[in-house]
Formats: sequence, structure tokens, C-alpha cells
Amino acid sequence: MYKYFPHTAEDVQQMLDVIGVKSLDDLYAEIPEELKLHRELNLPSAKSELEVRQIIEGVAYDNQNFACFAGCGVYDHYTPSVVPFLAGRSEFSTSYTPYQAEISQGTLQYIFEYQTMMADLTGLDISNASMYDGTTATAEAMLMCVAAAKKRNRVLISGTFLPNVLRVVETYAKFHGVDLVVVPADANGHMDKAVAQQLIEADDVAGLIVAQPNRYGLIEDFSGLADLCHAHKALFAINTVASALAVLRTPGEWGADIACGDGQSLGIPMGYGGPYIGYLCTTNALVRKMPGRLVGATTDANGQRAFVLTMQAREQHIRREKATSNICTAQGFMCLYVASYLSLMGPKGVQEVNEQSYAHAHYLRDRLLETGVFEEVFPGQPFLNEFTVRYTGTEDLRGQLLDSRFLFGVPTEGMENCLTLACTEKTPKALVDYLIEHINYFLESPEEENV
Repeated sequence: MYKYFPHTAEDVQQMLDVIGVKSLDDLYAEIPEELKLHRELNLPSAKSELEVRQIIEGVAYDNQNFACFAGCGVYDHYTPSVVPFLAGRSEFSTSYTPYQAEISQGTLQYIFEYQTMMADLTGLDISNASMYDGTTATAEAMLMCVAAAKKRNRVLISGTFLPNVLRVVETYAKFHGVDLVVVPADANGHMDKAVAQQLIEADDVAGLIVAQPNRYGLIEDFSGLADLCHAHKALFAINTVASALAVLRTPGEWGADIACGDGQSLGIPMGYGGPYIGYLCTTNALVRKMPGRLVGATTDANGQRAFVLTMQAREQHIRREKATSNICTAQGFMCLYVASYLSLMGPKGVQEVNEQSYAHAHYLRDRLLETGVFEEVFPGQPFLNEFTVRYTGTEDLRGQLLDSRFLFGVPTEGMENCLTLACTEKTPKALVDYLIEHINYFLESPEEENV
């Protein structure tokens, strides 16, 4: 019933006796006096359970729930109630990186299941035990390209990535001596394949990294890119929104060597920057170049199935500059979220989530165009659940809708008066209609009534 118990005075004294210290003051005697607080913590006096609940409810009352039409890498999907219930069990919520890995069989098993499902989703041979988030996973894919190429340090990356991803990858490139070249977008909002081809044919490129769907929500065609890269001894990497892997052509089907991205869309609730989870999958040929941990299945001395860390030194990151990566901690807790979500939803469930998101996004796009103050930025280009439009009106619609508790898209960086909007299974047509009613009201009402 209770997840945590505080230590009693007797508990504390027993621990002090074991280590041969008389008091807590003696335990902290080596800490300089100027670093100590020398006063009581600013904590309220003890309160009853009812009083604590009233305080918390008062704080919660100030929270505001918004209808979310924002995306750009983080999506408001529904998390089945059993997922946080499983993750909240004390044996999971209190666990950490298994330094004594083989005695943590439960943790290793759900990481193994996560790896298996991510490899299946991406169509590649193997997945690691996760990265911190999708942006760092993309940066690690860049470093894998350079490590595999040995004598080449130039990597191409599509200019249709989200700006925050590009900035992180650029930072990694700067401090690892990688010559990162951004391939510009064409008029259709896709990576300019002609420019990419010209750069790859120079025979000094270690790899090409592309986005699917891209920063505008568009689905790009990568036909021929894998063959082009491989013909010139370069690797091909694809960053995909994890949930979209259930319905889009997989990186494996495109012929990619590396798949990377963020797994937040697979059951992890939205948060203020995380924690999320980056996935990184690759072919068997590149497994030794893949950073992070890898859990494998084997049998123990009694012939029973068991799980172990495998394919790399237990703590390979301590090899400093010779290490594959400085990544040493898997997002194990988030692995459990993703593994639980995928197990519960199954292939048909995740596919249905995407079908509903697709239908809602296309309905929203059509209704916005009907208002007469929105226009398509990339007409005729296919998209899944996210798209970009240009606002041609003069009213501060985003501000007004925010006051009405709508998170109405994200301003498209580098494009004037443009918004990128996203829909999920949590933004049904009825909610879209309600949003459009508010938009039409703000457009039709006199300015003084809008205040």
C-alpha cells in the first residue's frame, strides 16, 4: 500500500552504529562549515492527511487543461491507465541502471522486450537499450556514421529537421570534429535530393540523415537514397516519429542502416521537456558502433532463460575518447512505458491511433482553409497527423485561443505567419468543430469585444 517509509530515529542510529559513527553531525564533519545551512529547513509544521489533501487540491485548482493542437516532436497521445500503474510499482519506480546487471532480471527483461519491439517497428536488426531523447539519438547516429567510415568526417543532414534537433546535432558535430552539412529544403518542403546527390557523389561523405515526417509534418519520398549512399560508401539514417512507424514505410524498408528518433509518442505523457526516450536501431553490421547498452537473451547454468548485457564492455564509456559514446545510462523507466504501451496496444491498436490522428488532422486542415484566413504552405504534399499553414488575418488568434484554453499549434521557425499544427486521437472532430467556432467568433467579433 505504501511505496516509501521514512527512517525512524532508531533506523538512523542502527545505520550509524554499523559504520562506526556516533551522530549525523559526526557523519558530516568533513564538510566545511561555510557550506552548511546552520538553520532549520523552511518546512511547515506537521499537518493531518485532510489538511495536506486540501493544500494539494488548492494547488491543483490553479492548473489549466488545454486542448492540444501542438506537436513539433511532442504529441498528446492517450496513455492507457495500466501503463503508469505498472511503471509506478515500487520494484520499477525505485530501480536504476543495473550495475550488477544479471541480478536485475526483471529490469533486463522489459528492456529486452523494448528492444525487440523497436527493432520490429523500425524493420532493422537490433535496438539498443534507449537514449536520452530523440535529438541526442540523432546526434549519436551522426557519430556512428563517422565511426563506421573511419577516414571520412563529413555528414549530411536534411534541412527539414526541426530546428532544435539541428542545433543539438550541430553542437555534437562541433565538439567531435564532424563536418556537418545541412542539405536545404526544396519548394515542396522536402529535402532537396538533387543537392544531396551532388554532395554524396563527391565520395567524401560518411552518412546522410533524413527526417520522416519532417518539421512541416510532410511525408518525404526517399526512393533511391539508400542505394546512392551505399554506392558511395556512405550510411543512410532515418529519424522517424516512433508512433508513425506503425503505418509509414519503415527505415528497414527504405534500406536505411540506422533508425533513430524519439519514442515519446508511444505512451509517454507530455511533460515540461521530458523525461522522454530516444530510440536507436541499426543493422547487425553496425552493432559494434552503436552506443548505449544492449540486453541479450541467453541461458544460465541451469539451462533456464536469462538476460545479460552483451556485445560491448560493461562500462565502455569509461574509455574516454576511445569509447563509442559518453552515454552510460539507459532510459530504463521510459523503456518500461514504451514496452507496456506497445504490448497493450499491439500492431492494430497503434495503427488505429495513427488512422484517427490522420483523419482528425486532415479534417482540421480543411476546416481552417474554410475560414478564409488560412492557406496551405505546401499544397498537395502528403502528411500524416501534422501540417503547416499560413495565417493571413490580422487578429492575434493564438493569444485569443490560448485564453480559451486551446494550444493552437507552434509558430514555424523561420517562416513568417506560419503555424505547424498536430492532431491525435485526443482531438476528435467534435473538438475541431469547437475550435473552429472560437476562431470564427474571434474573426467576426469587433476588436473591443475580443478583449
